[in-house]
Amino acid sequence: MKKGIHPDYHPVVFRDPSANFAILTRSTIRSDRTIEWSDGKVYPVVDVDVSSASHPFYTGRSRVMDTAGRVERFRQRYAGRPGSRSEPSPEGQPDAEAEGPAAG
Repeated sequence: MKKGIHPDYHPVVFRDPSANFAILTRSTIRSDRTIEWSDGKVYPVVDVDVSSASHPFYTGRSRVMDTAGRVERFRQRYAGRPGSRSEPSPEGQPDAEAEGPAAG
């Protein structure tokens, strides 16, 4: 390899504070913050938002979403608008959906 053209490749600790998980690996990233590792040496530390310890794909835990509440809010918001399904049809006129496809 040519000297002087490659970035500094050194040990770095990547830490996921939300999952209390850290891994020591090698990287070219730089950090001003340091941490003492279990081997007694001090390494630069980089905090990450998501790691394999906290990502739903790897943990098997998914986030619960309130889809029923969102659907109800949508229906309440758009219930009175013309063309909405929740709007009752005028007396004596059947719904276009109830008839099915037009014969032709």
